[in-house]
Amino acid sequence: MKIGINGSNNLATPDLQVLLDDMAAAESAGFATYWVAQIGHVDALTALALAGNVTSKIELGTAVVPTWTRHPQVMASQALTAQAATNGRVILGIGLAHRPSVEDRWMMNWDKPIRHMLDYVSIVESLLATGKADYKGEAWSLEADNPLLVGTPPKLMLAALGDQMLKIAGSRTDGTILWCVGPKTLEQQIVPKISEAATAADRPAPAVICSLPVWVTDHDDIARDMVASFLTGYGDLPSYRSMLDVEGVEGPADISLIGTEDKVREGLEALRAAGATEFSGVVSALDPDERQRTIAVLAEANH
Repeated sequence: MKIGINGSNNLATPDLQVLLDDMAAAESAGFATYWVAQIGHVDALTALALAGNVTSKIELGTAVVPTWTRHPQVMASQALTAQAATNGRVILGIGLAHRPSVEDRWMMNWDKPIRHMLDYVSIVESLLATGKADYKGEAWSLEADNPLLVGTPPKLMLAALGDQMLKIAGSRTDGTILWCVGPKTLEQQIVPKISEAATAADRPAPAVICSLPVWVTDHDDIARDMVASFLTGYGDLPSYRSMLDVEGVEGPADISLIGTEDKVREGLEALRAAGATEFSGVVSALDPDERQRTIAVLAEANH
């Protein structure tokens, strides 16, 4: 199981230089990947493109960019530009987001989300691979024919939890990027269904990237309460709630990797055994010493 860093918590108080420095530090520490969510006014794909100037080998991914707010041609163009700027190290992670965001924040219609994603992926995968699209769908359509910036397309991954999204992810993309998912859900829901879809489509085994808060500490209860406060509301979103119910827990903090070095190692091993191909840790420790302990455990697991 590869180990990466999810630096999306850096966006709580956005500072582009801090984010880029963290990407460079992750590469220096030997991590396989660095992931950034599309949050607020920091454009994730632009940040990854800039990271091409401060990194040279670490893979750089979005976890994730919502599809509703970007036409698939715009999404593909940004990903191809970032791919060129990083010499071929970009993973484009996309997802539906959630109905409250779509309807209440963006004031758009949450209409036929699976159809929306099928159309979206059809266009994006064609543009990334060939620069061309000739697709007429129900939610998205495009006719385009443009030269490509790079020869090797970015990897395409999908945030997928439910059966239909896992089928799309396994049959049409390179894998799935997960949040609020623990080992029981991986073993019972995610891994079997995405693997079955990939096999049926004669595709390689899909990547299954599990992202959770991680915090090495001798004060488990305090740390868990803090993570729970950071993630208030996630357990109320239906797609996450159903995954947390499989785990039998109240909220994301209950499946986060929190505790001593040995406890975090045990958590990593449980995820690996359940089928995760990569763990992307949101390093949540606030104390500098605990942060260094956390990064040390993750770096050790990456080798």
